[in-house]
Amino acid sequence: MLQQKLILHVQNLTKRFPGVVALNNVKLELHEGEFLALIGENGAGKSTLMKILAGVQLQDEGTVEVFGETVRMDSVKTAQHHGIALIHQELNLSENLSIAANIFLGREPAKAGFIDKATIRCEAQRFLDMVGLKIDSETLAGDLSIGQQQLVEIAKALSIDARILIMDEPTSSLSAGESERLFEVIAELRERGVSIIYISHRLGEVKMLSDRVTVFRDGQYAGDLCGEEITHDAMVKHMVGRDISQYYSHEPNPIGDVILEVSNLRTQANPEHELSFKVHEGEIVGISGLVGAGRTELLDALFGVAPAISGTIAVAGQQVELNSPSDAIALGLALVPEDRKGQGLVLQMSVKENTSMASLKAHSINGIFRNAEREAQDTDEMIARLSTKTPHADQTAGFLSGGNQQKVVLGKWLATSPTLLLLDEPTRGIDIGAKQEIYQLMEELASQGMAVLFVSSELEEIIGMSDRTIVMHEGKITGELRREDLAEESIMQLATGGVQH
Repeated sequence: MLQQKLILHVQNLTKRFPGVVALNNVKLELHEGEFLALIGENGAGKSTLMKILAGVQLQDEGTVEVFGETVRMDSVKTAQHHGIALIHQELNLSENLSIAANIFLGREPAKAGFIDKATIRCEAQRFLDMVGLKIDSETLAGDLSIGQQQLVEIAKALSIDARILIMDEPTSSLSAGESERLFEVIAELRERGVSIIYISHRLGEVKMLSDRVTVFRDGQYAGDLCGEEITHDAMVKHMVGRDISQYYSHEPNPIGDVILEVSNLRTQANPEHELSFKVHEGEIVGISGLVGAGRTELLDALFGVAPAISGTIAVAGQQVELNSPSDAIALGLALVPEDRKGQGLVLQMSVKENTSMASLKAHSINGIFRNAEREAQDTDEMIARLSTKTPHADQTAGFLSGGNQQKVVLGKWLATSPTLLLLDEPTRGIDIGAKQEIYQLMEELASQGMAVLFVSSELEEIIGMSDRTIVMHEGKITGELRREDLAEESIMQLATGGVQH
């Protein structure tokens, strides 16, 4: 790519939070029409920089130049005025409003003192056409798929004439087809001269799409990669600063007794199908399938979140009723949910409070008084065991990076000493270094005799970590694959409703 006009120049940017230096003297450059990927482990400072550029937060030191002008991004409106739009990982649409209302929310055109609804509808439709979303602009945002909502966010950015579009983990919740459509829209935007800053942990996407890659590590600039320099190994080396050649280190353990036996189970989400399988002590069992296969719903049934309609569940050889999470916890089950922010943590509470939440009985004296000493001890033990990056146990959980938040969720459940650990997309939105740490933890727990049942949409992860894989399609189990039979082709055959060979 020919060197285009420099449109964004960040120099010596520093941002501090209580107990944490999120950014330390970082730099970043962006050229007209360029696709720049920004990568780094969780906590590297990527999201903080993007929030500063988008006017959500102010830097403590350093400068931001946009189109040659030094700008203090003191509000989202200021950023938008200078052509910068941020599409967050957690989309910000108002589900009870129409697409058109969302696109022009807070910027509604008026005629004779009244909101000009006709213009809003017409202009919204024009921007929807630009992103290839063939849907009526009066449709409620809550009726859209995640992929469609993503395109609406891009249409919204185009409506403010954004010249710099920042995308934070845009494909984390998209299907393969939705991701492909997003990439097509990105290509069209670049044709119009829009520059893209793309934050992603999916290094395959980064390699495929990027003109240049900027790497942050521990809040500092760690280097740039261009053209043929953009390889998986080179990106990992810059991000992590350490060797992770043994990315998946799973070795099968001696299999113990059956810890979980499910027979003819019918879930609330898929009552027409009966599910049957077993999980043994010391075994890591993966659950694979496409979006909508019923994987999360199965875990919810096993943990009593959405009790099963019929069928039987036996834990350690004893048939049990799982009508609530408290039933499951009492039997030695633990669930790390997919939505760690909404279901796994109370973000306003401290690391210590979150860690002890599931084991309050163990941290009480006579079932009434809190044993603060034991609570602090157990929390410190989990922080050390999981290498959680936090200045102290009283740090607010919401201030931690995604990877470290996930470690707090894991610590919360490990503090209950479970015999069966249920993991729903345990590495989604987590950097490559934190992923490896979670894989090592899974391996360690299995070697100690714990059973691990995990859902993952990453086939590489399923293949790398499973002793055995259960494959689901539209609410039913289509087959089981032993470790020696695991391959992308065989998994996808079953995940798409094919027959096991």
